Amino acid sequence: MPGPIPKRQEERIRRNKPETPIVVLHASGSVKIPELGLEDPHPITLELWDSMTQSAQGRYYEPSDWAYARFTLHFVDDLVKSNRVNGQVLATVHTMMSDLLVTEGSRRKVRIEVERNEVKENITDIAALFRQRLAQ
Repeated sequence: MPGPIPKRQEERIRRNKPETPIVVLHASGSVKIPELGLEDPHPITLELWDSMTQSAQGRYYEPSDWAYARFTLHFVDDLVKSNRVNGQVLATVHTMMSDLLVTEGSRRKVRIEVERNEVKENITDIAALFRQRLAQ
């Protein structure tokens, strides 16, 4: 994915024709997220895996994407556990993570933007609600 990171959609002014249409492949059913499957993973590896399973782009992952993510995190785990940093492995892992659209920059390069809705805090504790009403 060479080149600069594109601007977000709301920052862009489009004056040219849209690019070629996207081919859509139809599949049925949902994709089950597998277990990480690493024995004694480093906490950073676990945090990265958990964040990938909760991120918005993860819902578009196919089984092969999850397998690739597990494969990638195998190298991440080895890298963070090592006392010596191997620059070539680090660069390869960075490319693999970009292929999985882990960062906003890599998502923008393929024109995917995540817009997270803010959740307003609701009072769910009935006792706290009654205390608040009694105090008034």
